[in-house]
Amino acid sequence: MNISRTPVLAAAALALLAPLTACGSDAGAEDGKTLRLWHYEEKDGALGKAWAAAISEFKKTHPDVKVEFEQKTFDQIQQNASMILNSDKAPDVLEYNKGNATTGELGKQGLLTDLTPLVEKRGWDKKISESASLTARYDEKGEMGGEKWYGIPNYGEFVLAYYNDDLFKKYKVGKPTDFASFEAALAKFKKAGITPLANAGNDHPAEHWLYLLALSQADKKWVDDYQLYEGKVDFHGKEWTYAANKYKEWLDKGYFEKKDVGLKGTDMTEQFVARKRPIMVGGNWWFGGLTNDIKDFSWSTSPYPGSELTAGSGGNNWVIPTKAKNKKLAEDFIGITMSPKIQKLIGEGGNIPLAAKPDTIKNPKSRQLIDAFDQYQKNDGLALYPDWPVPGYYDTFVGSTQNLINGTSPKTVLDQLAAPYEKYIATRR
Repeated sequence: MNISRTPVLAAAALALLAPLTACGSDAGAEDGKTLRLWHYEEKDGALGKAWAAAISEFKKTHPDVKVEFEQKTFDQIQQNASMILNSDKAPDVLEYNKGNATTGELGKQGLLTDLTPLVEKRGWDKKISESASLTARYDEKGEMGGEKWYGIPNYGEFVLAYYNDDLFKKYKVGKPTDFASFEAALAKFKKAGITPLANAGNDHPAEHWLYLLALSQADKKWVDDYQLYEGKVDFHGKEWTYAANKYKEWLDKGYFEKKDVGLKGTDMTEQFVARKRPIMVGGNWWFGGLTNDIKDFSWSTSPYPGSELTAGSGGNNWVIPTKAKNKKLAEDFIGITMSPKIQKLIGEGGNIPLAAKPDTIKNPKSRQLIDAFDQYQKNDGLALYPDWPVPGYYDTFVGSTQNLINGTSPKTVLDQLAAPYEKYIATRR
């Protein structure tokens, strides 16, 4: 956006800083009898329902404690967190976005409580895999993968394959088990006159495709070099070169539609829901909506068969501000969100609990989803997201993949991706 956002940010900041009045109480009283909690999940979503259940459970186990919950928007918290958490209006616990520029930045500024002793005491480091906890742990520079836990994620997210089972049966296409059979399925659908792959060029799905193709040629060291700056990344090396060339090949063969260049993610899901595309590769965050929207055909999920690595990470973090007045209560609440009861609820609702066993989930589609995520966790296969390493990189990725769809050469597109990355790396030296 090119317009000034200052008035909007100021209004949002004032709204966040305003005293809590909905409960008619003196918010922030230092009596150990009030838990102030913020999150931004919609109440009808899997996480919103889970957090509501966790609040109810907290009230049962802490009958003498008042819970003052406020639902904020993602943008309210994202844009004003450092100012809020550095004031006496800081809540005791809140949901906060993961990443170097968010949880990492506030941890570096000293605004978040170091939860490492709590994690070790409660054994959460044993329940959450190393790859899923990467975005909860930061170093002194505020960069992911450090030794200090500044947040607790209790759900996961990743990119996987969605299949229209009815169309696979109708056209006698075998379900892919590896990359060769995946490409064979694309070719067979195209031969039958069907564009196989849903896509959205004006949103994250197109960049996810490019990253997945690069990951198919990569190993964990390459991911750490790219995401954690542990080594030099060559944008004209085999990984990115293969990705851009394969992307162009699929465009030329008609596996993607070039006219999808201007579509958003919701347009991509509509292609799948409307039975126009038999295959969609996207985040598990689409799962709940698809469950509600698809009524007239059978569908399933599976790990994307092209790679043992996928775009994904642990979910957003529960964090405790340094200035929180009731940290012990906040710790107890986070503990409840990690309990088997709440973790199971997350799973049954179509999300991915980090501390629940798949065989405890009765919903078969949800269990299928969790099984796929667990495969990546066991193999340390969560490779974060392609736009994370550089501030503002998301817009670069969207523009570059759109250029690729519109016919710009793979080499030029890789040059476009390399420039801001290499410029940022130079500032870190």
